[in-house]
Amino acid sequence: MDCDKPRSRCPINFAVELFGDRWTLLVIRDLVLLGKRRFTEFAASDEKIATNILSDRLKRLAKRGIIESRQDPKDKRRVLYQLTEVGLDLIPPLIEIAAFGAKHDPDTAAPAEFTERYQNDREGFIADVYRRHREALKKIETQSGVKKS
Repeated sequence: MDCDKPRSRCPINFAVELFGDRWTLLVIRDLVLLGKRRFTEFAASDEKIATNILSDRLKRLAKRGIIESRQDPKDKRRVLYQLTEVGLDLIPPLIEIAAFGAKHDPDTAAPAEFTERYQNDREGFIADVYRRHREALKKIETQSGVKKS
């Protein structure tokens, strides 16, 4: 997954090179749908990602502008990860991928609330997830005194 030399300028290729490995979408899932923000929270996921791979994926996502890291105001030794404005654009497709998996995997671990909300109010559900992350991003910008463009 070389972030500097794409194989082509195809938009599908761009996406595949960004998160087409077995771990990157799971890291984004944890951030978007499970509310994880700390390295230790990501490392504790059911899939048991190795810490060296997790570190690499977080760096790659930051390099591509999908996430950013900030010092935890409650514990200056720790880092918090947050979607950027660019990362917010991944919320709808991530929810669509999760819904696909929940629908077609007979042994899905998707919570019933997820599938019910998606089936009954897809647009509202996506909007709520987006709004929650947008508000979190604004709160961080306000706390840091820095507005991202």
